[in-house]
Amino acid sequence: MAILAPASVSKDPLPSSSSALTPLRSSTQIFGPKFKFRQIGQTQLSLSTSFKKSSGFKLKGWRHSEGITQEFQVDKLETAAEVENECDFFDKMKHRFLSFKKQKFMENLEHYQNLADGQAPKFMVIACADSRVCPSNILGFQPGEAFIVRNVANMVPPCESGPSETNAALEFAVNSVKVENILVIGHSRCGGIHALMSMQDEEDPSFIRSWVLVGKNARLNTKAASSSLSFDHQCSHCEKESVNCSLLNLLTYPWIEEKVRAGALSLHGGYYNFVDCTFEKWTLDYDGSNLKESKEVAFRNRSFWS
Repeated sequence: MAILAPASVSKDPLPSSSSALTPLRSSTQIFGPKFKFRQIGQTQLSLSTSFKKSSGFKLKGWRHSEGITQEFQVDKLETAAEVENECDFFDKMKHRFLSFKKQKFMENLEHYQNLADGQAPKFMVIACADSRVCPSNILGFQPGEAFIVRNVANMVPPCESGPSETNAALEFAVNSVKVENILVIGHSRCGGIHALMSMQDEEDPSFIRSWVLVGKNARLNTKAASSSLSFDHQCSHCEKESVNCSLLNLLTYPWIEEKVRAGALSLHGGYYNFVDCTFEKWTLDYDGSNLKESKEVAFRNRSFWS
């Protein structure tokens, strides 16, 4: 190919004929764009032909879309079923409430009107949050008879542990409502006690660990007294030992200890075994206990209901 010399600037007028421009057009300038255009056209034609021939491609895409649609429809059906189940459950709750209103509230209207003006229960009950352990259902407490607080493993933290919903309820029940009895109820197969007995030495930042550590003395006492027993039997032992430790912790609150010493407040322990439906009950003997020197606790009025 000949190399063109740089064009010199000329004062001659530009040619008027378009043919005069022909020498300035190289073959590259002419065929390059055309070739590229032809390549693009062939590529589009090739893809179009391959799409037509490859019906599997379209089928696959269609099936994939159909699968998404089916999944969406299944999700809609599951969501609808969940909503329906939830509605069914609330319908049952509605019927239970209306039954309560008709058979109890309306038939004892004067009693419930008195409760609307204030409460004066004789008992405070501290029970586990376990759904199988409902004090009102098990012991037959009626509205107005018991001030009830429930937490994991029915524990009472000592006064020095600081504020919690449990000691806030204690303060209100003892100082404002002026209950005469506090009953702490443990129960069989308690998940909180199982967690307490299963704890390892390494740190665990969970809320459950932080809470059940309230019962660490019950765990230590259980390990010392029943180390030869199986783990399940140790848990059963700790379920009752934890109740006794909670009774001791109640006495760390000055306003509780003062009322117990004066005989104005009694502390009781209870244990509900929902496997064979039995109940044990005992009462702390404040005068018979040696709390200052050895922290030995005495109990009285033990009974077993079966």
